[in-house]
Amino acid sequence: MADFDFIIRNGTLADGTGAPLREQDVGVVGGRIAEIGRITGAGREEIDAKGLLVTPGFVDIHTHYDGQATWDNRLAPSSWHGVTTAVMGNCGVGFAPVRPHDHERLISLMEGVEDIPGAVLHEGLKWGWQSFGEYLDALERVPHDMDIGAQLAHGPLRVFVMGERGSALEEARPDDIAQMRQLTAEAMVAGALGFSTSRTILHRTATGDPTPGLRASEAELKGIALGMSDAGTGVFELISDFSNPDPLSEFAMIRRLVEASGRPLSLSLAQASSDANSWRGLLGLISAAARDGLPIKAQVAPRPIGLLLGLQGTINPFSANPSLRAIHDKPLSEKLAILRDPSFRANLLHESAAVHDHPLAKRLMAFEHIFELGDPPNYEPARDSSIAARAARQGIAAQELAYDLLLKDEGRSFLFLPFANYTEFNLDACAEMISHPDCIIGLADGGAHVGIICDASNATYLLSHWGRDRTHGRLSIEYLVKRQTADTARAVGLRDRGILAPGLKADINIIDFGRLRVRAPHMAYDLPGGGKRLLQEADGYVATIVSGIPTYRDGVATGALPGRLVRGPKAAATS
Repeated sequence: MADFDFIIRNGTLADGTGAPLREQDVGVVGGRIAEIGRITGAGREEIDAKGLLVTPGFVDIHTHYDGQATWDNRLAPSSWHGVTTAVMGNCGVGFAPVRPHDHERLISLMEGVEDIPGAVLHEGLKWGWQSFGEYLDALERVPHDMDIGAQLAHGPLRVFVMGERGSALEEARPDDIAQMRQLTAEAMVAGALGFSTSRTILHRTATGDPTPGLRASEAELKGIALGMSDAGTGVFELISDFSNPDPLSEFAMIRRLVEASGRPLSLSLAQASSDANSWRGLLGLISAAARDGLPIKAQVAPRPIGLLLGLQGTINPFSANPSLRAIHDKPLSEKLAILRDPSFRANLLHESAAVHDHPLAKRLMAFEHIFELGDPPNYEPARDSSIAARAARQGIAAQELAYDLLLKDEGRSFLFLPFANYTEFNLDACAEMISHPDCIIGLADGGAHVGIICDASNATYLLSHWGRDRTHGRLSIEYLVKRQTADTARAVGLRDRGILAPGLKADINIIDFGRLRVRAPHMAYDLPGGGKRLLQEADGYVATIVSGIPTYRDGVATGALPGRLVRGPKAAATS
C-alpha cells in the first residue's frame, strides 16, 4: 500500500518562508502536507520535479469573483496563474446582504465600479440569498478549481440597512450604525474574512452615481470596525483618494479606526500618473503607524495598472470619434472590413482632430503614454517605444500608427495605456513597493474590468519579471514566492496555507521557471449571455495542486474541482 496520496520528488523548494531554495521531496496525505525531506515511502501518484520550482499555491487577496463564483466552477484567469486561494468582496462592492428589490441596485454598483456587464450579472446571478451567511452558503454549494474567501462589502451593507438613504449618501444615524455593527459581527461569525469599503470618487455605479460608502462618516466606519472587533476576527480593506478633506486627516481617521477596533487594515497604494512621489508620503504614514504597533499595510501591484485598448475591448484611442461609435457594436469581422476601407480611415483620422479636446479623446489619444502591448506582452516598455515616439521616427501622425496597430492580428491586438505605477516610464516605484515590509501584493482584480484590464496574471508576472527577466533590480525567487504566498495568506488571517510545511494545506505549484511567462491577453465571449471578458493564459505551470489534488497540468484542467469556500476562524471554530 502507498504511504502517501501524492509525492513530489526532487523539486527545488521555495517554501514560502523566504528560506533559501533547496532540493527536497514533498509528501501529501489527506489534502495536507505530511512530510518534507528525502521521502523513502511510496505515493499513489508521484511527480518527478527535478529541475522544477515547487512553491505553495499563490494567495490572491484582491479579486472580484463575487458573481462569477456563484455560477462558474473555474475562476479563470486567476486559476491559470497558480492561484489556489482567492479573496473577493473588495472595494466595497458585492452581492450580500441584499433585499430582493435591491438586486438591480447592486448589479449597477458592480457594473460601474468593476466593469462587469450588467447583462452578464442579470443572466448569471440566481440570487437565492439575503443575509451574508446565506450568500456564503450559496458559494459553498458550488465546487471550484480553487479555494475562495469572501469579504462583507460596504455598498450592499449600507443599502441593506439604509435603503435609498444609503445610496443617496445620507449620513448614517446612530440606529443605522448599530445595525451595521451587528450585521458585520454576524457576517464575520458566518465566515466573512473581513470588510471592504471604497472612498474614491473614481468608483461609480453604471448610472454614474457615487458608491454608497463614499462619504461614510468616521462614526459609521468605526461602528463597522467594532463589529469585527465584537466578533474577534476580520480584516479591513479600503481604497481612498485621501482628499477628504486632506491626506493627513484621512489617514488620521484610518489610524483611529484601527486603534479602536484592533483589526488589521490594508489600503490600496500606487504611483499616481500626476505625481511620481505622493505614494511615498502615504507609505511613510503607514510605516509610522506600523512602528506604533498598528497593523496597517499597503496593497500594491507588481506592474503598471493600465488599460488595454483594442477593437474588441470596451474602449480604444478612437472611442470618442462618431464614425467609430457608429460601428462599435458590429462583429469584429465587419468592423475590420470597414476599418480597412481607405476612405473610412481617412475620415476617422480627420475626425480625430475635431474631437481632440473631448475629455475622453484627450486621455485615449495621449500617445506619448500609449504603447503596443505585443506578444509576449511588454509591461515595462521603454519611453521611446511609445506610439508618439515611434510615429515621430516614421514621420507620420501618432493616430495613424495607432490606427494601423489596432488592425494587427485581424483586429485582436491591444495597445497599453498605463495610468498608475508608470509615471517615470519604468517600474522602479513598483520595486520599492514590492520590497517594502509594510506592503503586500494585491490589486490583481481577477474577475473584474473584463473589457479593459487583465491583471489577474500578476502572480505569474511577479515571479517571472522580477525574479528572472528584469535587467536590473531583480529580486530573489524565494522572496517573491513568500510575498505571494505566506505574506498574502497571513494578511487575511489564513494560517493553514501559504507555506510548505507538515500539517499545512497541500496547495502547491510545480513550475518550469525557465518557461514561466504570461501570454498575450485575448478576448473571449464565454460569460453568461455571451458576454465578453479578457483572458490571459500562462506558460510554465507543470501542475497546480489544491488540497493535494492536481487541478491543472501543463495549463490544462484535469477536471478535478477540490476548491472550497474558506470561512473565517470564528466560523471554523463553531462549525
